[in-house]
Amino acid sequence: MAEPVVTPYPFTGYLAPEGFLDPLLEELGGAVDHVHGRLVFCPGPPRAAAWAQNVWRAPVMIRFESNGEAARALKSIQRNWWPYTVEHHRRAALITEKLPHVSAKPLVFPSPAPAAPLGSWTLLDRNTMIAAADCSSPFPNGEVTFVEDREGPPSRAYLKLWEAFTLLGRMPGPGDRCVDLGACPGGWTWVLQGLGADVLAVDKAPLAPEVARLPRVSEQRESAFGLEPADIGPVDWLFSDVICYPERLLRLANRWCTSGLVQNFIFTIKFQGETDHDTAKAFAAIPGSRLMHLSCNKHELTWINLAEHRP
Repeated sequence: MAEPVVTPYPFTGYLAPEGFLDPLLEELGGAVDHVHGRLVFCPGPPRAAAWAQNVWRAPVMIRFESNGEAARALKSIQRNWWPYTVEHHRRAALITEKLPHVSAKPLVFPSPAPAAPLGSWTLLDRNTMIAAADCSSPFPNGEVTFVEDREGPPSRAYLKLWEAFTLLGRMPGPGDRCVDLGACPGGWTWVLQGLGADVLAVDKAPLAPEVARLPRVSEQRESAFGLEPADIGPVDWLFSDVICYPERLLRLANRWCTSGLVQNFIFTIKFQGETDHDTAKAFAAIPGSRLMHLSCNKHELTWINLAEHRP
């Protein structure tokens, strides 16, 4: 029986979200060596890449003759694997059948993220595989899905917060004071209230009536940009899903950061036209910050800054 040949692959893989390969290529710039579908390879160790949905760290190249050889090679490394297929779909499916089953059922929020490592692999050709046991996401190809609530929230924006909290492994709870900037129609306020937090919803437009009636929800009818942090006082969590140019949102974030009144931030950075990579870098440069593209994001990034991660 032939044995597969496994050798180190001297690149890191970055998997772009569906439809957002170009922003990832722009972000990685001249570091890009080659591209396989949405999977971008750069030499050397992992680098910051907000537009990567999943990062393949220290991958290996596996050369094999049969589907069984390929599956044995993967199982000799670790148990759980998920394919990313660009071509040779039938062969990838046959290899997958020989691997231990991995459940990809949607999560019921607020269930925790999977704890078991999940490796990723792809076929470069019929007899060559790239596989990474160490990936940045425990979800298949970095895509987080939920059992959706189609009755309670007034919009699907609530899924962004569900995903952010799941990836962070923490969220607001009873006794926490939350401010939701640009809250209308109230999808984020609905999530926060459901977790037991007290929520101040700030927007010139009213919340959906079913959200406004919920306990522990209060409204302040004004622009998020006219709000003075000192007039609000200490806040456990500050949220923004406001539609505005990234530079304006950065000024808003810096004003609240400077106030020292906020423990934790989650903001959506919404790009108008071209991706504003310079402003994204400015957000990332704020001490303690993390930038990511959530599965529910469109042409957006999510900025997260938690008190426990600041120097």
